[in-house]
Amino acid sequence: MEHEHHKEEVIEIKIPKFLKIEHLRRNPWIISTLVFGILSAVFIANSFYGTSFSGGSISPDEAGAKIAKFLNENAGAQVIVNDVSTESGMYKVNLDYQGGLIPIYVTKDGKYFIQSPVSLDENPDGNSNTGKVSASIDDDAVLGNENAPITIIEFSDYECPFCKKFWVETLPSLKTNYIDSGKMKLVFRDLPLSNIHPLAQISAEAAECVGEKGGDKAYFEMHDKMFENQEILSEANLKKWAAEIGYNIDSCLDSGKYKNEVLKDGADAEAAGGSGTPYFVIMKSGESEGVALNGAYPFESFKEIIDGLNG
Repeated sequence: MEHEHHKEEVIEIKIPKFLKIEHLRRNPWIISTLVFGILSAVFIANSFYGTSFSGGSISPDEAGAKIAKFLNENAGAQVIVNDVSTESGMYKVNLDYQGGLIPIYVTKDGKYFIQSPVSLDENPDGNSNTGKVSASIDDDAVLGNENAPITIIEFSDYECPFCKKFWVETLPSLKTNYIDSGKMKLVFRDLPLSNIHPLAQISAEAAECVGEKGGDKAYFEMHDKMFENQEILSEANLKKWAAEIGYNIDSCLDSGKYKNEVLKDGADAEAAGGSGTPYFVIMKSGESEGVALNGAYPFESFKEIIDGLNG
């Protein structure tokens, strides 16, 4: 597939739940993100409450509404609260921004926020923590040479705009530099965010139905067609696009044959640390652990990790 190359940029920044020290060393931009969070925390405190840190707890719903209101009014962002949970002694508010989930942590008194907590118990030498996550390729579709020495597992959502951004801007360079030459393979697994993307689940099932009939090559033909036409995803179009490729998936899709398969992918993604899309685990083939990237990163970010694994 051929796509126009755009100037590379990062439009979604995701930080793991607990940053490893090596993440800070490898990604100095995280420091500026944390500084922004601290400065913003002071601003939100002064704007809404004054400077006192003490006080009673507010409810999870109040915390979500407060951070959404603050960002919408002061940062020019249009965010919607997806869900609120308790984590690390704070409220974790998952915000929907342009189809992607961004976690923000709010203190229980509702006075401060930061993008992600950093564990101060981290071993500074990195001896007790590898910074890697475990993930499996399962039996999902493979793009490239199955015997390639490097594997990227992509957990993705066909309705997610950040996933399309990766497909348009980063995947072509990965194909040219690594996949087509047999140096790397990509395994596509599903992470449908059905609470904000109602067509993600059935789209993933449609791709599985095509793959059943035509193998991995047909799977990725359907994969490309769905991302290319992301704005007009519908059940009728899914069946039509499959027929254009040469496969009738009506009965397969209507039966929900691959519903549990897709849900299993999502559960595996969560177990591997994925909370938003796209989510990647990059590893040496045959190993069970790899380096995670969460978000629509440019080619250079993947290249750095791949070349490091090869080195």
